[in-house]
Amino acid sequence: MPKPKPSKRPRTQDRRAGAGEPAQPASGGPERIAKAMARAGLCSRRDAERWIAEGRVSVNGRLLTTPAFEVSPKDSVLVDGKPLPVPAPIQLWRYYKPKGLVTTHKDPQGRPTVFASLPPELPRVVSIGRLDFNSEGLLLLTNDGALARHLELPATGWLRRYRVRAHGRVSQAQLDALKDGVEIEGVRYGTVEGSLDSVQGANMWLTIGLREGKNREVRRILAHLGLEVNRLIRVSFGPFQLLDLKPGAVEPVKRRVLAEQLSPKLAAELGLTGPGEVEKARRAARADKRREAS
Repeated sequence: MPKPKPSKRPRTQDRRAGAGEPAQPASGGPERIAKAMARAGLCSRRDAERWIAEGRVSVNGRLLTTPAFEVSPKDSVLVDGKPLPVPAPIQLWRYYKPKGLVTTHKDPQGRPTVFASLPPELPRVVSIGRLDFNSEGLLLLTNDGALARHLELPATGWLRRYRVRAHGRVSQAQLDALKDGVEIEGVRYGTVEGSLDSVQGANMWLTIGLREGKNREVRRILAHLGLEVNRLIRVSFGPFQLLDLKPGAVEPVKRRVLAEQLSPKLAAELGLTGPGEVEKARRAARADKRREAS
């Protein structure tokens, strides 16, 4: 496989997640009970709502009958008579999704899923966006739903870059025309960056970059140009890259690295910055320097 090209970050606009976006509720403030349960890693929000309907959740001694209820850190929340676990610190992981897995927790067709294939030591996580069954490459995972929603929004402006092998022929001029977007069967696709990298027999290798990530977008756009995709690898999602990850491998992203890619306001709201985090980052930086010097 040709070596993935490094992603290029736009210079003319602040593309950090959360830049220019309205603030979310500050960390530690009131939040819906289902969200608090999901953030604690107990279950999904949908499962939390079902547990509440089954009479398994109480707040300050009062049995809840509806998920339309907000709690704060001062409230005593019990699930099946046990205190709600303290939420784990927000984390982000890079994962190489192999071909042949669906990005869902349950599949009606019984196909193998990403989440059933993850290492058992990983906590409950959600994906940031998806990759379809026949696609592979970088999938970001997090233990925090709020972070996932921020990072997968088109408004975030992060470029998702793909290496694509396709059967057929297309010119660079045809790829350049995608910069203005294209409409296919009534669906409007935004700006697409495309480059022709090499030709191998009846196939071509291309690099495709886009910011929206609609369902099967790359395949549909290239089919519109007469190409049949036979391998699709996501090599980057914003500033995070696949690099030398092997299929099925998972690696954590350092919290200070994640914080650097977010707007300062959002990083603070998610608890990624603050006096304690700053000191941790300083200690880690000093440790890195010592390792380099040794």
